[in-house]
Amino acid sequence: MSIRLNRRRFLGTTAALGAAAAMPWRPAHASTPFTMQAAWINDAEFAGYFIGIDEGYYSDEGLDLTYLSGGPDVIPESTIIAGRADLALTTPDTTIRAIVEQGAPFKIIGAQYQKNPIGIVSLASNPILTPQDLVGKTLAVPPVNVISVNAMLQINGIDPNAVNIVPYAYDPTPLIQGEIDASLDFTTNVPYTISQQGVEAVSFLLYDYGFTIYNDTVVVTEEVLAEKRDLLVAWLRASRRGWEANFEDPNLWPPRWADTWFAGTGRTIENEIFFNNAQMPLMQNPAGYFAMSEEDIEANLSALGQVGIVGNREMFDTTLLEEI
Repeated sequence: MSIRLNRRRFLGTTAALGAAAAMPWRPAHASTPFTMQAAWINDAEFAGYFIGIDEGYYSDEGLDLTYLSGGPDVIPESTIIAGRADLALTTPDTTIRAIVEQGAPFKIIGAQYQKNPIGIVSLASNPILTPQDLVGKTLAVPPVNVISVNAMLQINGIDPNAVNIVPYAYDPTPLIQGEIDASLDFTTNVPYTISQQGVEAVSFLLYDYGFTIYNDTVVVTEEVLAEKRDLLVAWLRASRRGWEANFEDPNLWPPRWADTWFAGTGRTIENEIFFNNAQMPLMQNPAGYFAMSEEDIEANLSALGQVGIVGNREMFDTTLLEEI
């Protein structure tokens, strides 16, 4: 019942933690040690944290921050369960499912993406701009996300059987070649990848059609919340400052990291600039970055209920955000 694009799954094993900890970033000088686990490899998704590190925002808050990058074999929640990180970026589906089904002692204390960036991607020459446009079409979906797509279709009064859903292997080639009509993918990145093949892509978010899920939620264990509350508030404050600086000019920072944070990822700086601009409206909140309103929390719980993950308000703690 995963909502994410199979970029990371949950618990069961902590074998992947070695990869997460293999190449951490550590500052030369600071005070109190604190470790965060990112959800994926270094890309624009984590630009605000890179700025916070490079510009000394975490040091200003008295944090000696260790940054652990993620990847396909890294399970963020496992890192905090094992005590290798104080905080992890994940999504509500895996976190709440772990609380409900495994008794995991987690709390969600913030949300980076107010709107989850996964959506339906199609070509401008054969545009699919609403759920209704999917009727009678072939849609490629990663197997772990079929239940999420079906929920979005049902929310919009569409019988899932009216859409020909086929497996997706994270490769836009079938879409470009016209073998499928659309795919479920990250709207912040894949349209750019498609444009590099000389064709234009269009997309819409599942979020905008009823499947209202956060992404990169900030998750901690109850123990860390109780013992390191002041450090968590400091991390939130420094991180918010980093994201504010990033979006003052989304084109500014990615080129500076070509030989540092983005080195060896195989992604172009132009791709990261596209990503950084595309994610800005998905992260903004009138109450500030990471904010979680009561209405949005309820929307998340309602959407998760559509896929059989029954959470409650107690799994979210907004009191730390009130302190920054």
